[in-house]
Amino acid sequence: MREAFGAEFDVPDGYLNTASIGIPPAAVARAVAESVRRWGSGLDRPGDFDPAVATARAAFARLIGTTADRVAIGTTASQLIGLVAASLPEGARVLVAEGDFTSVLFPFAAQQDRGVQVTAVPLEEITAHAADHDVVAVSVVQSSDGRIVDLDALRQIAGTGSTRVLLDATQAVGWLPLRLGWADWVVSSAYKWLMSPRGTAWLAIHPDAPEIRPSSANWYAAEDPWTSTYGLPLRLAGDARALDLSPTWFSHVGAAVALDWLAGLDMAAVAAHCTGLADEFLAALGLPPAGSPIVSVQAPDAVAKLTEAGVSCAVRAGRARLAFHLYNTRADVELAARALGGTSGVSVS
Repeated sequence: MREAFGAEFDVPDGYLNTASIGIPPAAVARAVAESVRRWGSGLDRPGDFDPAVATARAAFARLIGTTADRVAIGTTASQLIGLVAASLPEGARVLVAEGDFTSVLFPFAAQQDRGVQVTAVPLEEITAHAADHDVVAVSVVQSSDGRIVDLDALRQIAGTGSTRVLLDATQAVGWLPLRLGWADWVVSSAYKWLMSPRGTAWLAIHPDAPEIRPSSANWYAAEDPWTSTYGLPLRLAGDARALDLSPTWFSHVGAAVALDWLAGLDMAAVAAHCTGLADEFLAALGLPPAGSPIVSVQAPDAVAKLTEAGVSCAVRAGRARLAFHLYNTRADVELAARALGGTSGVSVS
């Protein structure tokens, strides 16, 4: 059992795969297990999960620098991005980053039969081309290699009001200090850096953002869900809850514990810890720092050597991807570096 930032984690040595699946604090795992136990004994009612939904929603809002009334709940980032994409007018021009995660790209590409135009450019050129488009949709941190988009430049673009900005913060929130209340839309899933069960995601909406059609309108999106389970007329909530999906209960139970804890941490200290370990790993390989906890390296048989040494990592875009979170230590750095230390021709993306 490891301790990090005041929480305990049952994380195995060499676990450097948070960018795929985050490991929960022990308290989160216990909360979910207890909820499953209660379910198995018939001890809960549907309304008993509402406090967890509210707690997770409010904590997510704090983590990205907005308020809970602006936040809708969903199940995946792509489902929430899909609501935005389906609400764009015909012929809308959307700018994306080349090689971004398909959950950002596909919802907009699926609208091309309505004349929605999707253009991909290198991440570094996003801001240069933004003014020529109606929407910029981009991950804050690239899943494949950890590159971080220029948020300051995007904020200036969003301030003009002529180009709308959608940010996917899935690979950022939970380690990177964020103040994204200026963006039109911010989405994130919970199961990576937020260390929560899969099945929970959020969409934060700026008050001046274009209206989103509630294509998934349901009883939980009503002003009072518990008196809106049957019949017309449509009676949705007056804030972002109008876009809520009915919650995945156990996922929200875990998210409530994880996000409420995270929202109370010094996120600058978390970022310094995570990026510091990643940069130490790169330095051990003779590579320059990246300033991101996600690093992507290319070397002969890199993944095989890392796996043989007991390092859990991923293969993305043909490279070994490693991710250092708050529960990782210098011992993880040393284990991964030794696995690749004798490899010639190591490079970083």
